[in-house]
Amino acid sequence: MKSRNKRVLSIILSLVLILGLTATTGVFADKSEVVKLTVVHVNDIHGRVEEGDYDGMGFAKMMTKVKELREENPNLLLLNAGDTIHGLPIVTVSKGEVMIELMNKAGFDAMAPGNHDFNYGYDRLLELQKIAKFPILAANIVKADGTKDFKAYVIKEIGGVKVGIFGLATPETKYKANPKYTEGVDFENPLESAKAMVKVLKNRVDIIIALAHIGDDEDANPSSLEIAEKVDDIDLLVDGHSHSKYPEGVLVNGTLLVQAEDYLKNLGIVNIEVKGGKIVKKEAILFTKEESKEIEADEEMAALVDGYKEANKAVTDYVVGKTKVRLDGEREIARAGESNMGNLIADALLNATGAEAAIVNGGGIRTSIEVGEITREQILALSPFGNYGVLLALTGGDLLAAVENGVAVYPDTFGGFPQVSGMTFKVDPNKPAGQRVVELKVQGQAVVKDKVYKIATNDFMAAGGDKYVSFLNGELLGEYEALEEIIADYITELGEVDIKAEGRIVYEKVKEEVTKRESYTVKSGDVLWKIAQKYGKTWQEFAEFNKLKNPDLIFPRQVLFVPVR
Repeated sequence: MKSRNKRVLSIILSLVLILGLTATTGVFADKSEVVKLTVVHVNDIHGRVEEGDYDGMGFAKMMTKVKELREENPNLLLLNAGDTIHGLPIVTVSKGEVMIELMNKAGFDAMAPGNHDFNYGYDRLLELQKIAKFPILAANIVKADGTKDFKAYVIKEIGGVKVGIFGLATPETKYKANPKYTEGVDFENPLESAKAMVKVLKNRVDIIIALAHIGDDEDANPSSLEIAEKVDDIDLLVDGHSHSKYPEGVLVNGTLLVQAEDYLKNLGIVNIEVKGGKIVKKEAILFTKEESKEIEADEEMAALVDGYKEANKAVTDYVVGKTKVRLDGEREIARAGESNMGNLIADALLNATGAEAAIVNGGGIRTSIEVGEITREQILALSPFGNYGVLLALTGGDLLAAVENGVAVYPDTFGGFPQVSGMTFKVDPNKPAGQRVVELKVQGQAVVKDKVYKIATNDFMAAGGDKYVSFLNGELLGEYEALEEIIADYITELGEVDIKAEGRIVYEKVKEEVTKRESYTVKSGDVLWKIAQKYGKTWQEFAEFNKLKNPDLIFPRQVLFVPVR
């Protein structure tokens, strides 16, 4: 009996040992297996779906690279950190739908909404969300009644690894998009929302990714750097908004922070290795536009983009209004004096923003419009840069400095020459640059240097473009729609345009000794060396005497003075 019991016990112990070894072997196999995950990310595309000289690689080449990476590793996530569905006509004509369809085709896994993604209005973004085959994530966007229209997070299992992705949107959207578009919507503190999301996801996933449109600007409150520093257990923070470029990412408090500049100039790639449910390696690189020159554009995506461009023609032919007068946007007019086209654009900006005065650069006016109907295509040709309206709080002193900058090189043409609305100014061109504006009025009243005014302009000038550095001192009060949309809407509101150059800009008489100089008015087809030859001069003498920055660039109706012997 004892012998039998011993045999039974021996069998049981053997089974236990076998089972134990089997279990141990199984766990060991799981822990030893390394799973590789590739995260591809973009941010701040701003409608740049086509490859361009000053833009990025475009969607077709992006698609080629993404397909290549998917072939190398099917465990791939494609993420978008916002400011995508607005910017250029190819996407603005459809109010963002074209971009969503292109993202669907590319296979994006998630997107965070940027401030400019609200440029068609909150309700329109909700409509686009229904079209999207990927979630738009924003944990910190809450309506006044406490409900949420956007998912806070999503959990995806890739190669056996559970990845939690939560979204954050910048509270600056309340004033960096048209404020009326987010009425009744609150953007909660991203820092607190991030902490809450980590608590929700920490014990449910292997990797936590924050997909954010926050940015690292010094005035961001909080910045993405601060979120990474103060919120534990975020493994990867894919960021946007500040258009920053991190070639290898930045490691803060264990969080790898990445951002890929803007306009698809780079494609961000993060390689992560996971072993036993823990990250053992993570590294960031950028695939650059320069590198994209070595690859072919994806034919299917390229054909899709071309198809949308062709389809847009029906919309661009749409008549927004008409004009009784020729709207003069000729270079030599808009860059050296008051233009009725400049007045129209500045008036449109004033109307859209509710500013006290508006100022736009003559160099932003790219064409004239003849009497008759005005189409959207003409508006897009007039203002092709994708600029948008900006409202600044600016002191009278900074406004004066801005206007002085605009007229500093008169009578030479200058892209920054100011076209204005709600304000007038008088210039004495005989005085030195910086001291030429002898009178400046806003709403008919003389400007007071320490008084603060609400001034509308475009984002290019607000960022100091065309040497408008005094605008950098202003406080940002709001960002608005694309300038071409503002112009089109204003023309539609007017129905018929009838505007002229009406004395918003006045010049003092040039000194008598200047007017007595022999002068020549440039005609179409003239070149400087031939004009100089006519007077027995060299083109170098003409260029120096007339202070021409570019001797090859002279315009019909431009007045040149003959050098004094």
